[in-house]
This record gives sequence, structure tokens and C-alpha cells, in this order.
Amino acid sequence: MTAPKAERRFAGRPAAPGFGLGPAVRLESGPVDAVGEAASPEEERGRFDAALAASAEQLSLLSDDADVLGAEILEFQLALIEDDELIDPVCEAIADGATAAAAWRARLDEEIADYRAAEDDYMAARASDLSDLRDRVLANMNGGIEAADLPDGAVIVAEDLTPSTFLSLDWKRLSGAVLLAGSSTSHAAILARSRGVPMVVDLGDADIDEGDLLAVDAATGAVIAAPTPGTLADFNARRTADEELNARAAERMARPARTGDGVPIRVLVNVNEITEIDRLSPQICDGVGLTRTEFLFSEGAPSEQRQYEVYRRLVAWAEGRPVAIRTLDAGGDKPLPGITVDGESNPFLGVRGVRLSLKHREVFVSQLRALARAASLGPLKVMVPMVSVPEELTTVRQLLREAVAALHAEGVTAREPALGMMVEVPAAALTAEDFAADFYSIGSNDLIQYTMAVARDAAGLGHLTAGDNPAVMELIRRTVAAGRARGVEVSLCGDMASKPEHVAPLLAAGLTTFSVAPTAVGRIKLAISEARAPGREARAG
Repeated sequence: MTAPKAERRFAGRPAAPGFGLGPAVRLESGPVDAVGEAASPEEERGRFDAALAASAEQLSLLSDDADVLGAEILEFQLALIEDDELIDPVCEAIADGATAAAAWRARLDEEIADYRAAEDDYMAARASDLSDLRDRVLANMNGGIEAADLPDGAVIVAEDLTPSTFLSLDWKRLSGAVLLAGSSTSHAAILARSRGVPMVVDLGDADIDEGDLLAVDAATGAVIAAPTPGTLADFNARRTADEELNARAAERMARPARTGDGVPIRVLVNVNEITEIDRLSPQICDGVGLTRTEFLFSEGAPSEQRQYEVYRRLVAWAEGRPVAIRTLDAGGDKPLPGITVDGESNPFLGVRGVRLSLKHREVFVSQLRALARAASLGPLKVMVPMVSVPEELTTVRQLLREAVAALHAEGVTAREPALGMMVEVPAAALTAEDFAADFYSIGSNDLIQYTMAVARDAAGLGHLTAGDNPAVMELIRRTVAAGRARGVEVSLCGDMASKPEHVAPLLAAGLTTFSVAPTAVGRIKLAISEARAPGREARAG
């Protein structure tokens, strides 16, 4: 008789919050290596074409059932299947006598290596998409892909999860996912967060067997295999408490935020992509504190009219609430083909943010014109990223005024919007009063990165990026004080604002405007209601 396995505890990285409990089910990669003898070039070409066609059909079917985010990821893979630069070298290798599988694998491995060499989150996500496509086509050459037969309540355990594999699983029947490798910034992790699937990544060489009962606390990254009855009772108590907290947070969603001592606090939302507002009610927030515009530039510089239509749509959605739109923030971890500078030795300290916009004046002025036109429709505000010295903001204001004047001269309705700045480098935080900004928005992710000299995704250095470092808090306090001295609003739109544990210290620093992820609104309003605002007198109303 085999003795029951002892409890084992593993620590990974949180990728999507939540609690999961269920039997471990290993999800292994399918047969993706070349098999069989090489046939004639004509037969190999036919095999390759058939595999591409089958893959395209599968991805199209998955895309039909996916939400907007999932469909966008799959469409990238569908576009690759039709990309001559990717496909033609494979056909040429097959014509020269290579097997279809070997030629395809060699071409994709080469492309994946190039993406991974870039060593940033965006390119890593694209490398994962390419790996996903490589394996799907190879599997289709070797007999096709079989749908996994998984028991209800299972916790998926895999080396990694590709986006298309994630989208092919019925997560309503599953409890969560534990990845031995993976990344919290991968497309699978993004999908997990958008669908509320608890996920822990980067667990390493964890000793997890098929059928082990797994307790997953994806908020902390803790995974427990074969928990003892005592551990299980404690886990279930924490899971129940989390569910109760979610219920209380849900009750707060549409109510104005107010501290426990009665100080009203503004809670804004961050918008990463325009389609997000399709499933978001403006009633839960006091406006938009950050709108990223990089999605508009994913296929090159968009026209002024296309940008205007997107900004107009956002202003209409907000129903009179203020909307802050950030100008293009490319560079660093957000390269854009044809716009960002290739080959920088350290792109995080290079031509990014406003530095890049001022380098591409034609592209920048087009965006400012679109923003000025949309500003005539409602309280739109323009926010400039990566500002380091006052002269950068002064130059942007001059360009904005020239854009408005040019529009008026053309008979186009436009208005000069409020012009603010992101405070995300220590130089800007230390001298915030010197900038002629109409408002400040603290970008805590980059502010932490540049203050602590640590990449936000650096393995093993999470204690340095937590945000509660005294130096970081001092920079936040100085920025808030500068805003108060100049009589302009200060908000914080980085990840810190979306984490309840930071609410009390940020209130203590004097912050009264939080801009958070839409999914965090309820939890943050709840945390605000349980905190006090030191030094502030409660105001009625």
C-alpha cells in the first residue's frame, strides 16, 4: 500500500488573482516534432499547405468564440499564416528537399529567437504567440490536435500555456492554472486576468503529480500540493473571506468613494484599449485618469481622423466626466515598428515617451490635432509621458497651441485642452513645481523602476518593486505637495493605485485622486472607506 504523499508548498509569481482548489491535471504539449520519412518536395509542400489551412480554420473557429482580447491575439497568428516573409523561406526549403516539418520548425525557431533576444515583455509575448503557431502547425502535420478531456474542477499544470490553448479550454469547468514557467505578462496571463481565472506562473521544478489536490492562492503565488486537513481548513477560510470581500467591494462599485473620516476621494479608471469601455459602466468612476494610446499605433501611425473618432467615442462614453488621454508612450518596453529607435543599448533610458514624440513631430502634431478636436466635445485632458525637464512640457504646449490655431484657421472646431504630465522619473518628482503642468499624474511603475534601479519584472527582486519604499513614498509626497502649492490636481495611475494595501499610505501622503484598473474599483473604494485621510478635515456633502 502506497503511503499518502506529504504536503508540499511552492512559491510562484502571481499572474491572475483568485483562489483555486482541485486535482492537478498535467497538460502536456502535443506531438510537434517531425515524424516519418521525407517525401517528394511536391508531397511535402502539399502536407505543409494542408497544415496551414487546418491551423487557419482552427484559429478562426477559436476567434469566433473569443472575446475582443482573445480575438486580437488569434488574429495576430492568422496574419502570420498569410505573411509571405514568414512562409516563402519555408516553401523554398521544401523545394530544396527539406521536410515540411523541419523547414517550418527551423524558420519559426529562427524568428522566435529574434523576438526573445529583445528581452522585453512585448517581444516575449510575441515570441510566445509564434511558439503557439509553430506547435499548432506541426501538430497538424502529425495527425491533428485532440481536445483535452479534463475533469470538472481541475487545476491545470503545464510548463506554459499558449494563448490558443488557453482559449480552447472551458474555464467555467476548471479551477485555475499553475505554470512551471510562463510569465505574468504573457498573453495567457492577460487572458486569465480578463476572465477571472486564478493563475500562478514561474513555479520552477515543482514536485506536482497527476491527481494531487492543489490549493492555489494566486493573489500571493502560493501553491500547496496535498494539503493537510488543517492547511485545507485555513485555505478554505481565506477563500471564503476573499469571496466575502469581493461581495462587499461589489456593493461599493457605483457609490462615491469617501474615507472612514468622511473625506471624499476621486476614483478614476485606466483605459488600456478603447474596446474596454464596451463592457464598462461610467457610473462606477469619476472619470478616466489614464487612456493609453499605443494600441492606435500598433500597425503604424494612424490618421488624425481615426484618432479623433476614438477620442470622440471615449468622451461620449464618459458622459461629462473628465477624460485624460496620454500621448503616445512608445519606446522602452513598448517598441513600435517604424517609430521607435532600433538597437538602443538601453531603451528604458533612451528615446521614449515625449522624447520620441518630439523626434517625430509630424506624427505627434497629428495626435495633438485629433485631441484638440475631441476636446471641443467634452472635458478632455492631454497627458504627456516621460517628461524629465520643464522645457519638454513647454515645447509640447507650444505645439498644442499651434495645432489649435491651425485647426481654427482651417475652420475646424477645436479647443485647447488642459495639458498635464506624467511624473515617472525622479527628476520630475523632485522639481514638480517647476513644470507648468495643468495637472500631474504619478506613474508609479516607472517611478519605482527609475528610483530603485530595478526592472519591474526582475526575478527575485520583487521586494524592491513593491512601491512602499520610503524613497518612492517621499517622491510621491513631494509631487502631491507641489500640486497643492500650485493648485492643480495630482492623481496616481500606476499599479500602486489598484492595490488596496497601498491606499492608507497614499492617503497619508495627501493623495486624493486614484486612477485604477476597472476590475479594482470596488476593492479600492472599499479600502478607502476603511482608511482615514490624516491631516484632512472631513467635508460634508
